[in-house]
Amino acid sequence: MQAVFLLLLVFVAAFAGLARRLKVPYPILLVVAGLLLSFLPSMPRIGLDPNLVFLVFLPPLLYSAAWTLSWREFQRNFVSIAMLAVGLVLFTVVGLAMAAGSLLPGFDWRSAVLLGAVVAATDAIAATSIARRVGLPQQVVDILEAESLVNDGTGLLALQFGLLMLVTGRTPSIIEGVGRLFFLTAGGVLVGLAIGAVVAWFERWVDDGPIEIVISILVPYAAYLLGDRVHVSGVIAVIACSMYMSRKSPEYMSPRVRLQTTAVWEALTFVLNGIVFVLIGLQLPYVIGQIGGMSRFVLLEYGVGFSLVTIAVRMGWVYGETYIAFLVRRWILKVPGERPEPRKLFVIGWGGMRGVLSLAAAVSLPYTLPDGRTFTQRSMIIYLAFCLILATLVLQGLTMPFLIRRLGLCDAENLNTEEQEARRVLLREALVHLDRNRSKDRDQSAMLGELIATYQRRLDAISTGPKEPAQGLIDRARRSDAILAVLQVEREALIRLRDEGQIDDEVLRTLQRELDLEESRVHTGSNVIS
Repeated sequence: MQAVFLLLLVFVAAFAGLARRLKVPYPILLVVAGLLLSFLPSMPRIGLDPNLVFLVFLPPLLYSAAWTLSWREFQRNFVSIAMLAVGLVLFTVVGLAMAAGSLLPGFDWRSAVLLGAVVAATDAIAATSIARRVGLPQQVVDILEAESLVNDGTGLLALQFGLLMLVTGRTPSIIEGVGRLFFLTAGGVLVGLAIGAVVAWFERWVDDGPIEIVISILVPYAAYLLGDRVHVSGVIAVIACSMYMSRKSPEYMSPRVRLQTTAVWEALTFVLNGIVFVLIGLQLPYVIGQIGGMSRFVLLEYGVGFSLVTIAVRMGWVYGETYIAFLVRRWILKVPGERPEPRKLFVIGWGGMRGVLSLAAAVSLPYTLPDGRTFTQRSMIIYLAFCLILATLVLQGLTMPFLIRRLGLCDAENLNTEEQEARRVLLREALVHLDRNRSKDRDQSAMLGELIATYQRRLDAISTGPKEPAQGLIDRARRSDAILAVLQVEREALIRLRDEGQIDDEVLRTLQRELDLEESRVHTGSNVIS
C-alpha cells in the first residue's frame, strides 16, 4: 500500500510538471495519464473505495474550494446558482431517466432514475481545478464553482431517493423531497456555521502557525462528520463552515500564519486533487472488467451516446430556464433586466464537468437487491459514469480555452478596475495616517516624510503605469513600527471595502497577500535599512 501511494505521488508530480510545460490544466493530463497507465500490464490494480473519497478526499477539497468563493458574488448570482444546483439536478435526473429507460437494455425506470442521480451533480473538484486555469470570465467562474459545490448536496440527496426507490419500490412524494432537501440544507448550514463560529472564536486566542494549520485541516472533517452524524448534509456543513471562516479569517489570522497556512493548503489540495484525477484514469480496467457479453464497439456507442445526451440536457436547461425566467420578468412581472448573453450561457452549459464524486457514487451502489437478486445494471452505471467523466473533463476541459477565445469572453477588466480602485483607497488611507502621525511626532518627521513621499509616488503611479514594487517601500523605510502601523491601516481599509461590497473577496485576498508579504519582509529584516 505504501509503494502504491508513493507511486501515485510520483505520477502526480511528473505529469503535473508536464502539464505546466504543455500549458494544459493538470487535472486533464492526470486523468489521461492514469488512463494510459492502466493499460500497462505491470501496473497494479487500484480500485476506487467510495469511503476513501467521501471521508478522506472530499471534506478538505470542498473546504478549500469553498474558501475562495466570493460571498458578494454568491449573493448576486444566488438565483442562477440555485436553479443550477437544484433545478438542473432534478431536470438531469428526469431527463436521463427517460433517455436511459428507453435506450439502454435492461434499465427499468428505477435503475434509470438511479443512473441520473449518480451523474446529476457536477464535481466541485473538477470545476475548481479547471475553471480558474482556462481564463473564464470571473462571473462564470463564480457561478460554476458555487453550483458545483452546492449541487453536491442535492446530488447526494437525489442518490438517496434513487436508492430508496430501488430498494423499497416506493416513490417519494414531492412534499417529502422538498422537505428532505430543506432539512438537509438548513441543518448543514447551521452545523457548519456553528463549528465555524466556535473555531473562529478559539483562533483569536491562538497565534501559532503549526497549531492553526492543524486546526484548519481538522475543521472540514469535523464539519462533515458532525453533519453526517446528525443526519444533515455534511457537504453543505463543510461549505458553510469554510465560507464563514474565510469571511472572518482577515480578523483572527495574523499575516505570518496566513502565509504559512496558504502555502500548506496549496500543497495539500494539489496532492489530493492529483491523486483523485490519477485514480479516475486508473479505473478503466476495473470498469471494463465488470461488463460482460457486449462488444467494445457497442460499449463505445453507449458511452458516447450517454455523454452526448447528458451534455445536451444541461445545455437545454441552461438556455431554456434562463430565457424563460427573463421573459417572465419582462412580460409578466414587468421588471427590467439585462437580456441573457448567449456566449456566457454556452460556457456555463459547456462547463458542467463531472469528476470522482460521480464515480464514487456509482461504485457505492449495492451489488444485490433486498430480495437477493443481483443488481445487474450496477456495472453499466459505473461504466457510463466513467465515460461521462472522461468526456466532460477531457473534451470540455481541453476545448474550453479555445471557446473562450472564439467567443471573446476574456473578462478581467471589471476585477482589475475594482483592484485598482481598492489600491487607491488603501494608499489614501495610509497617507492620511502618516500625515496625522507626522504632525504629532516632530522627532520622526523626516522618516515619516520619506514614507509619505513613497506612498504618494505609488498613488500617482496607479494612474500612469505599473505600481511601484512593494519592496521599494521597505528599502526606504527606517522604522519597522511605522511601516507595520501603516500596513494595519491598509488592512482595516481593505476589510471595510469588502464589507461594504465595494470589492470582491478575490480582490481582498490579492491585496491582503501583498500586505502580508510586506509585513513578512519587515519582520525578517530583509530589505530594511536600519
